[in-house]
Amino acid sequence: MAEGDKKGALGELVKAESMIQLAIALPAGCVIGWLIGEWLDREFHQNWIGIVGIVLGAIGGFMQIFYMASRYLKRGD
Repeated sequence: MAEGDKKGALGELVKAESMIQLAIALPAGCVIGWLIGEWLDREFHQNWIGIVGIVLGAIGGFMQIFYMASRYLKRGD
C-alpha cells in the first residue's frame, strides 16, 4: 500500500469518527443531564430537576455539535 493510500484511508476514518461524535453528542448530553437531574430529584425530593437536566444536557449537546461543526468547516475538509 502506498503512503498516499494510507494517509487517504486514515483521513477517511478520522472524518467518519468526527461524524459519529456529532451523532452521539446530543443524545449523550440529554441522557447525562437526565441522570444527574433524576439523582438531584431524589436528593432534594423534587419532581422538576430531571426535566431541567434534560434541557441543559440538550443545550450542552447542541453546543458541542456547533463547536465541532465550526472546527470542521475551518479546516476546510
